[in-house]
Amino acid sequence: MKPQAFDYARPDSAEEAVALLHDAGEDARILAGGQSLMAVLNLRLAQPSVLIDISRVPDLNYVRTTDSHLAIGAAATQGSVEWRATLSREVPLLAQAFPHISHFQIRNRGTVCGSVAHADPSAELPLALLALGGEVVLRSRRGRRVVAAEDFFQGMLMTARASDELVEEVRYPLARRGLRYAFDEFSGRHGDFAICAVAAVVGPDSIRLAVGGVSDRPRVRSWSRIGGADLDAAINDFAWELGAKDDHHASARFRRQLVRHLGRAAIEQATHKANP
Repeated sequence: MKPQAFDYARPDSAEEAVALLHDAGEDARILAGGQSLMAVLNLRLAQPSVLIDISRVPDLNYVRTTDSHLAIGAAATQGSVEWRATLSREVPLLAQAFPHISHFQIRNRGTVCGSVAHADPSAELPLALLALGGEVVLRSRRGRRVVAAEDFFQGMLMTARASDELVEEVRYPLARRGLRYAFDEFSGRHGDFAICAVAAVVGPDSIRLAVGGVSDRPRVRSWSRIGGADLDAAINDFAWELGAKDDHHASARFRRQLVRHLGRAAIEQATHKANP
């Protein structure tokens, strides 16, 4: 199939992009990398009347650090972040997640903000953002608002973004002394959607585990620094809380077992990593 006919707009600035969004409202879609959107359009699962292409907007194409986070603009490709020489020191969890994302051709074109905005429950970038307690910056003609990752993801392909808002920036917290990180996933083949993905953040007194691919959105749980049977029980409870369902990729039982196995292994891996 091919997309339904639409008008195409290519703004020169973020301000122009949000003005176009304001005027078109729910009838508009943002095009950045297009790696998820074009498939959706071809299947006519989305039928916008206006496509707003921000891929060449200079003031949305940036990757920079502040005192507390790595800020990634809406037009910045995944590749521009993945190949950043300092990424493994800045956001080690993100550096570990990138090799699991599809294939390098997709990462060369797809954007970080686009993946977060699409909110696929199996996607690695939203999972890492949630695990780290990151933020999403939404911009409209009304101004900007900052939404915590835990509040941004609301369901299957559903977010807190209003129809006239642009995901202008995502913020991944920088590595903190004393915290250690680990990421892993299971899929049918390398580059396929994750049947289960996990991200662990372990500190001197805390454990944080995020899981993707099992529920309708990435989910996270935090515990005090526990181990042994207590940790196994906590992960098992989390596995059941995710509400896994059978599908043609895997059974609910298998997904719960993946949460237990991958989650425990990621926590152990993070526990024994050297400090960033």
